[in-house]
Amino acid sequence: MASYLLKLLFLVFVCLTHTKVSILGFNSPSQSSYVKCRERERQTLLNFKQSVLDLYGMLSTWRDDENNTDCCKWKGIQCNNVTAHVQVLDLRGSIMHYLIGPFNLTLLVDLQKLEYLDLSSHLDISGSQIPEQMGSFKNLRYLNLSYGNFFWGIPSQLGNLFKMEYLDLQENSLDGAILSQLENLSKLKYLDLKETNLQGTIPSELGKLTRLRYLDLSDNDNLQGEIPYQLGNLSHLRYLDLGEKSFSGAIPFQVGNLPLLHTLRLGGRSGLKIKDENWLFSLSSLRTLSLTSFPDFGSSCHMINELIPNLRELRLVNCSLSDNDISSLFRSDFNFSTSLIILDLSHNILTSSALQLLFNFSSKLQELHLNHCNLIDQSFLMSSASIKMSLPSLFTLHLSSNLLKSPAIFHWIFNYTANLRSLDLSDNLFESPIPSGFGEVINTLEYLDLSHNKLQGEVPSSLGNISTLQSLSLSYNNFSGELPSFIQNSSLQTLDLSFNRITGMLPPNLLVFTSLRYLDLSNNQLTGEIPKSIGLLYELKCLFLNENYFKGEVNEFHLTNLSKLVWLDLTDNSLSLKFATTWLPPFQLLSLGLASCKLGPSFPSWLQTQSQLTFLDISDAGIDDFVPHWFWNKLQFISEMNISCNSLKGAIPDLPIKLNNDDLTIVFILNSNKLEGEIPAFLSQVDSLDLSNNDISDINAFVCGKIATPNIRTLDLANNQIMGQLPDCWENLNSLEFLDLSNNKLSGEIPKSMGTLVNLEALVLRNNNLIGELPLTLKSCASLIIFDMSRNFLSGPIPSFIGENLQELKILTMRINRFTGSVPVQICYLGKINLLDLSMNHLSGGIPTCMMNFTALKERSLIPRQIERKRKISALEANFDIYDFNVFLMWKGQDYEFWNPETLLKSIDLSSNDLTGEVPKEVGYLPGLVSLNLSRNNFHGEIPSEIGNLGLLEFLDLSRNNFSGNIPSTLSNIDRLGMLDLSNNNLSGRIPWGRQLQTFDASCFEGNFDLCGEQLNKSCPGDKTTQKPQEQGIDGEEDNSIFYGALYMSLGLGFFAGFWGLFGSILFWQPWRIAYMRFLNRLTDYILLMAELNVANCHRRIKG
Repeated sequence: MASYLLKLLFLVFVCLTHTKVSILGFNSPSQSSYVKCRERERQTLLNFKQSVLDLYGMLSTWRDDENNTDCCKWKGIQCNNVTAHVQVLDLRGSIMHYLIGPFNLTLLVDLQKLEYLDLSSHLDISGSQIPEQMGSFKNLRYLNLSYGNFFWGIPSQLGNLFKMEYLDLQENSLDGAILSQLENLSKLKYLDLKETNLQGTIPSELGKLTRLRYLDLSDNDNLQGEIPYQLGNLSHLRYLDLGEKSFSGAIPFQVGNLPLLHTLRLGGRSGLKIKDENWLFSLSSLRTLSLTSFPDFGSSCHMINELIPNLRELRLVNCSLSDNDISSLFRSDFNFSTSLIILDLSHNILTSSALQLLFNFSSKLQELHLNHCNLIDQSFLMSSASIKMSLPSLFTLHLSSNLLKSPAIFHWIFNYTANLRSLDLSDNLFESPIPSGFGEVINTLEYLDLSHNKLQGEVPSSLGNISTLQSLSLSYNNFSGELPSFIQNSSLQTLDLSFNRITGMLPPNLLVFTSLRYLDLSNNQLTGEIPKSIGLLYELKCLFLNENYFKGEVNEFHLTNLSKLVWLDLTDNSLSLKFATTWLPPFQLLSLGLASCKLGPSFPSWLQTQSQLTFLDISDAGIDDFVPHWFWNKLQFISEMNISCNSLKGAIPDLPIKLNNDDLTIVFILNSNKLEGEIPAFLSQVDSLDLSNNDISDINAFVCGKIATPNIRTLDLANNQIMGQLPDCWENLNSLEFLDLSNNKLSGEIPKSMGTLVNLEALVLRNNNLIGELPLTLKSCASLIIFDMSRNFLSGPIPSFIGENLQELKILTMRINRFTGSVPVQICYLGKINLLDLSMNHLSGGIPTCMMNFTALKERSLIPRQIERKRKISALEANFDIYDFNVFLMWKGQDYEFWNPETLLKSIDLSSNDLTGEVPKEVGYLPGLVSLNLSRNNFHGEIPSEIGNLGLLEFLDLSRNNFSGNIPSTLSNIDRLGMLDLSNNNLSGRIPWGRQLQTFDASCFEGNFDLCGEQLNKSCPGDKTTQKPQEQGIDGEEDNSIFYGALYMSLGLGFFAGFWGLFGSILFWQPWRIAYMRFLNRLTDYILLMAELNVANCHRRIKG
């Protein structure tokens, strides 16, 4: 009987177990009676495996061999025990193990019985699309595609998945709107659309998902409009996050109809307001409340007093709270000691009285965030006497981005916290050294951030006593000395000492540093060789040693064991990388920086193994080789690449690839190489392309190629061998903002289609062989800031549309062309112009008097005393949205090249034309001018005296005209003038004398026959021969003739006094006279004696 009961109980247990699994709907395979998976579904899974890259063996059991015919036994697969259909496909990734896409979900369409699909947390570099076929998975109840780089919207067919209970699409780039069809998912309990780039408004239909328990729509910047009141119908909702969006209007009071809600997060960059405060009182289950950016919330603080005793987490960020608000919020008649454990009041303005309340109201507080609160030292030090208790439970204290400066703050922390695990004092004003005993007092820390201060001295060795320390950031300070000994602390996982002044060498033995995952020692003064023991840091993922003084060799022994490495940067060191040609790196890098290291002369073949690279910089690496074909294939995954300043050869192949351009700025810098041939069309998918200083000869395929989504914004093809006419299909590249085709061999006319580039901000066609007139279509390029057509053979009049339509222009240079006609008066509409150069053309007529409308030239900007040519900054060092450009300008008699001149020069150059008439005095009303060149024209009349108002002028050339009259004396007021040329005119009279004018030599004034003055060594009528011309009262200086007269008179008086002072005494005082005569007699006798002795010695030498 007992045996029978045992068997019966066992049978019941088995049945209950089976029932429980069936209720969940995901049956585990049976070990007794078992049906193998269906062949069609097995083949479907194998096809999916072939479409992805599995570097970490997640699909290692998915093998097509005799021992693995049953896909139900494969990892991540569960099948129905009866039908053998695949029901569960669980391929959730992690930081350490993930698949590499793209993921073609249409390959899974044969898994029609699928109920559970998880493809979250994988690396999809190029991006994948959620296909419409997903709507055919009628049995699907669980779908998780989060962190997968899916894009192009949520297909409406997802609304057909009526059995769906769990939908997680967070951290993708879906764009588009939230589908109203989601209302069909009546069984949905969990919906997470966080940070998915959604747009539009929240559909009111979401209020029909009455079973919903979790709703997260946060971090979608483009969601806007009002929060629909229908969300108040979600009576089962427990979690609601609508933070970091652009909502407007008032929070609907219906939100108070959610009795089970325990987490509510609202606000961010929104314009939400709280009008009816009573809805909060109804949220009796609320445990977490986060309100961000409610500027008027201070007056509503009292409404959550009744909620606080039950809250565990309270965040009131950027709510304009004052001390009075804090007082009303934390009244002393409430006891919070058993409730609140997380408090965040960041981005408010707090003082000492507020801190007293915060540190007295609760002994159970675990996290306190007071970032960006304008806290000063006195806030803490004055409140110390009023703090009644320490905070033994406080684990996290974040005080970043305040105004703390005194080292006493560290001691304050010592006194009132005993068990801190996370301390953030970054971005303050600390200057003194870290207290030496810091690590001995706070020895429980796991996270310490003191970055972005001005801390000095050596890093205290006591930090090594914190055996629990896992993350330490001391970057952007002024620490000096050698690397501290605690660098070998075995508990550290993250160490950032970048941007300091640390010297010395890396310790040779890094073996005990076994837990380190992130090491950043960049931008210091470290020297010596990189020890091979760095290869023993098996857990290392990120290694930054760039911007130091390391030297020597790096080979495979340094890197062989770093299998988890994903970031490596050795840029700007004197390192030579030498690897065997057969070396296979154990890692898969996402980012590699080896600029200015020695990689060449051969192209590094080991890069072929790196299939996950998104950032690559091997510029200036001494590579002199042809670029292998396999390298160009990798471009479809790379977002930032710099291979410039090498001697790379060959042509770029035309590849049918789609670049990874989803939400990423793609920048390819290939300048200063020997690349040749045509530019393939697929490169128009990048955002910024620099192929300058190469041997490119053809751009037709690039411009006229039919690419579905060209994204090119910056295109630099200067200094190549591009010949022939410009292609006439620029409408294909209508996203272009910067175009530089200077210094090529282009000919023919400028195509009309260039006028379709309506986003263009810089158009540089300098130094080509272009002919004809400027096309009228260019007037559509109203965003132009830089327009450089210099050194061509363009002709016809300067079109009036330049002034009428291109009013954003700051730089207009059309020098060295064949333009004719007059300077159009519409040019005066260019109020933002900084540099206007129309020199060396055939322009006639006069200068428009309306030039005083050049508003930008009226501004006195700070200009360097000596303007020097600028080096071109690497695009990787600058913001990719900023175009680095150059112009040529006649400067002090020479053709100079200036980089980014809009920040340096304010210039007008109309030289070498046929302009006539008088120079309008309005030119003198542009006090911001640095350079004015009107030389080699036919101007007549007097030089306007108003030019003397141009106090910043450094260069003035009015030579080779027909100016007459006197040189205006006001020119002496321009004390910054470094170059002046008034030669070859008809000027007359005296050259003014004063300040800078007397420093110019005769060549500046020659060719003016009636001009006179000291600079020409030519006296003026009425001058006396012994006198110099007088200056008329500049700074009250005396005439030079008076000075020399006084000098000669002083010399005469001095000689007279000295002569008679000596000889008069001898003549009239007898003792001095007798002594003087005796001195002369002795001197005469001595000279005669010495002469006789020398003569006798000479005779003896001759006889001897």
